[in-house]
Amino acid sequence: MVYEFEGRTEKEAIDRAAEELGLEKDGFDVEILETQRSSLFKKGFVKIQVHTDKPVSLNPSRPSPENNQFKEAAVFGDPESQNEFEQKLVDFVGGLIERMGYGGKVTVLFREDRKIGLKIDSEHSSILIGKKGKNLDAIQFLVNIYAGRQGREDIRVILDSENYRIRREESLVRLAYTVADRVRDNRGSILLEPMNPFDRRLIHTTLNDIADVETKSEGEGLYKQVRVFYRGSMR
Repeated sequence: MVYEFEGRTEKEAIDRAAEELGLEKDGFDVEILETQRSSLFKKGFVKIQVHTDKPVSLNPSRPSPENNQFKEAAVFGDPESQNEFEQKLVDFVGGLIERMGYGGKVTVLFREDRKIGLKIDSEHSSILIGKKGKNLDAIQFLVNIYAGRQGREDIRVILDSENYRIRREESLVRLAYTVADRVRDNRGSILLEPMNPFDRRLIHTTLNDIADVETKSEGEGLYKQVRVFYRGSMR
């Protein structure tokens, strides 16, 4: 399901979403749709879109800490599977890439509260990552569906290979600042390439503190575009 919320800041909008939906903050994906800073005549706001497959309730039954097998786990630790569920995830991803025709080894990258990271080591990593990470995103999407079918909808699986996620994040931050400089110079706007929700959110948050630049997501579907524009040019 998809829901939209607004707040004066990103944190306020996310807090409102969590309270109204009855979910923990890490129980849903957040996409920033639009940001507007305060001015003399307008109040600032952040509009977000919340994506969740979990049932929502005004009075949710929160999962107890003792039922959360990742609650006290170290963020980085043993790359080998620590329980049956982790082993199933590793086997699923390993079997999937094997059926795609590529060899590789899958290990645990990190463990967090209701989140686990898996890493693919393969000589075919560039293919498994794909252009702009689309292949990696697709595999990650499938393993999260698999995790849900194992009764672990409370766990989000993050998939990486060759530190692509970190490199992509650094690249997007540089892109965001470069584009911001360009729209400030020409007092216009620039529409970026289609991106997944995580990448779009990174662009929004990176530029959120630049006073004369604003951002807005445009388009339909999962891969939308972010428009970066000089404040006042799109009014």
